[in-house]
Amino acid sequence: MDLPFGGGCACGAIRYECSGAPVYMGNCHCRDCQQATGSAFFPAVAVREREFRLLGGEPAWFERPADRGHPMRRAFCPECGSPVFLKNGASEGVRVLYAGSLDDPGLYRPSRDIFVGSAQAWCPMDPDLPKDKGMPGR
Repeated sequence: MDLPFGGGCACGAIRYECSGAPVYMGNCHCRDCQQATGSAFFPAVAVREREFRLLGGEPAWFERPADRGHPMRRAFCPECGSPVFLKNGASEGVRVLYAGSLDDPGLYRPSRDIFVGSAQAWCPMDPDLPKDKGMPGR
């Protein structure tokens, strides 16, 4: 992956850049992520907070507790409504990007599917990816 890489919202009001490679990429099938994306899963790209930089715009935030009670803060563009990134209260020091917000979404390479108990039958999962009922290692 070429560094830095960047992304933003659909209208261009919010722009970000990452100076380091992602630490994780995976598909989350929990109901919260389904509702936040309006789709079957959230294609997540986790980067180190210290390697993330907001270049322009100020996102609006929506917060609600995740399944284990920690805060899940989702950032979206107040102009076009595009989801851009989130802060998971259980993962300090990490910023999680929506793969669709990347300038080159083709960089996305998921390593696993999580929360597969909530996965939608109408959206088949890659059989080659490991599957977890919840968060890996918990």
